[in-house]
Amino acid sequence: MLPREGANSGRACEDPISQAAALLSPRRLPNTTRERPNSRLQVRAFRLDQHIEYRPEPSQIAQGGPANVNEPGVAQHGRQNSAVQRKARQEDRTIATAWVQNSGMAKNKRKRNPKSVLKLPDLEQSKSAVLNSLTSQSSQRSYDHAIREFIDWYCSEPRLAFNKTVVTRYRISLEQAHYASSTINLRLAAIRRLAYEAADCGLLSPDLAAGIRRVKGAKKHGVRIGNWLTAEQGKRLLAAFDNGCLRGKRDYAMVAVLLGCGLRRAEAAALAVETLQQREEHWVIADLVGKGGHVRTVPVPSWVKEAVDDWLNAAAVNTGPVFRAINKAQRVGKSAFSPKVIWGVVKAGSSKCSLENVAPHDLRRTCARLCHEAGGELEQIQFLLGHVSVQTTERYLGCKQRLRNAVNDRIGLEPANS
Repeated sequence: MLPREGANSGRACEDPISQAAALLSPRRLPNTTRERPNSRLQVRAFRLDQHIEYRPEPSQIAQGGPANVNEPGVAQHGRQNSAVQRKARQEDRTIATAWVQNSGMAKNKRKRNPKSVLKLPDLEQSKSAVLNSLTSQSSQRSYDHAIREFIDWYCSEPRLAFNKTVVTRYRISLEQAHYASSTINLRLAAIRRLAYEAADCGLLSPDLAAGIRRVKGAKKHGVRIGNWLTAEQGKRLLAAFDNGCLRGKRDYAMVAVLLGCGLRRAEAAALAVETLQQREEHWVIADLVGKGGHVRTVPVPSWVKEAVDDWLNAAAVNTGPVFRAINKAQRVGKSAFSPKVIWGVVKAGSSKCSLENVAPHDLRRTCARLCHEAGGELEQIQFLLGHVSVQTTERYLGCKQRLRNAVNDRIGLEPANS
């Protein structure tokens, strides 16, 4: 509260709210030479000893009023002015209360300073943010492994700063360990994402995160050779499965889908009966959701459809997943299995027919090359495989370098009996 007239004007207010109200009061008092402050927060512009209760002088009464302060008109005007002052003091007290509360909250909400050296809890927090931002389980698995490998290397040396120089040193260590360029680039992509999430959480300086994103990946020289099967080798692989038992019918139909439709093993594991539909008098796998969420429709050859129907009839499957687990009692499960089961089936079948180093993805490459050798258009093969870029389809075909009729087979230096 403001001190009364005649009281000690230099005495401090009783509570901090009243003191703040006195300091923040912006009203200009008459008969003083101090100017009005520019804002309410200029608390030094008003001292407590300058605040005195205002009572109007006779010369300041409205024109036409009595000049003597003892007259009734002057007393009534003074009472009105006192009510205005009380209302103004109440407003000042409200403003001062809000100002004191906000100043206390500002002290508690201190901005977190970014770091240059990230500790294990900071790295784990950023790693969780990276994994939560990914939708594909395969990407989550790959990034989780790449970030864990980097954290192990990063924490092996004490007080390493998380910056461009350190990430470059990590790339050099991967190159010295003879990792493939695709593996190195995958791990660098995970580290760049880790730095971005750390900067977004306020754990890392944005300048350091920008420097980490500028780290160059490993250069890829040349093209790695793939593995393709010929038509005769494909028939041998299909013949390796026994169609007389329930498990043999399932495995035969599974390999037939991989060879005839060019599906990925994850797509084959998630294949449902409802997606097998007819379009333009042809059986297709309609609206197949593939890698990266891309949707495509895959034509199904007649011999593949017969193999799938033979398995579905034997297993009495009408809806749900096409390929299911079979226990030792020859009972068919109700849910789909992991794509790793397809890997084991292909490996077991290839070993029976003496085909080494055959993976499920090699059957996808084989489908692409056999379609190309049969006169299929490159664009149609791209639609079949679900590739976004036609350059990826060309790598699957392996049509840039011929190994069966190589250019150096007949160059005139062969022995006469060859």
